[in-house]
Amino acid sequence: MTITGDERAAMSDLFDEVGPEAATLCEGWTTRDLLAHLLVRERRPDAAGGILIPALAKRTEKVQKQIAQKPYADMIEQFRGGPPLWSPWALPVLGDKANLGEFYVHHEDIRRGQPDWQPREDDGKRDDALWKLLKLMGRVLYRRSPVGVVLRSANRPDIVANKDASGVVVVGLPGEIVLHGFGRSADKVRIVVQGEPGQIEAFDASPRGI
Repeated sequence: MTITGDERAAMSDLFDEVGPEAATLCEGWTTRDLLAHLLVRERRPDAAGGILIPALAKRTEKVQKQIAQKPYADMIEQFRGGPPLWSPWALPVLGDKANLGEFYVHHEDIRRGQPDWQPREDDGKRDDALWKLLKLMGRVLYRRSPVGVVLRSANRPDIVANKDASGVVVVGLPGEIVLHGFGRSADKVRIVVQGEPGQIEAFDASPRGI
């Protein structure tokens, strides 16, 4: 199984374990809401546009609420089974690459939304895959930083995510930097930001994510 497939399977188990009303890091969403979002994304392309396009958000929200009314166990099994064959996400290469960040981040949204969460044990293959993701998306995730941004993880080449002349260095495991880059709050990730105090303050205040 691929890293993305592992994330899908583990997230499905966790959805089942914590139940439909558990908290997540997605503001205002329970696990039921988050699961409905994932199902809209890979099973309702006619309604998924609002995930990225604000003008279409009302339709996406409407369809997501409709899906969220289904039996929770059925929703989990649909997600666990993967996208339908007609979905673009069913293409192995596209699905694996495009879903890696989505699944990893939302898996952690559930895990870290629970009391007494702890980071997962290191996994070299997963870390390598997430570092490749940062190479592709780092500039997008940190594009609104007013200062330069370098991403650093032990035994890996630095990633320049913003080329401003001076700036900060974000240090941590690949998965922690991914979560930070996708906008998760500093108290829910394990990173260190190095730089001058004024630059760190400006960086911390800037939005992150897609």
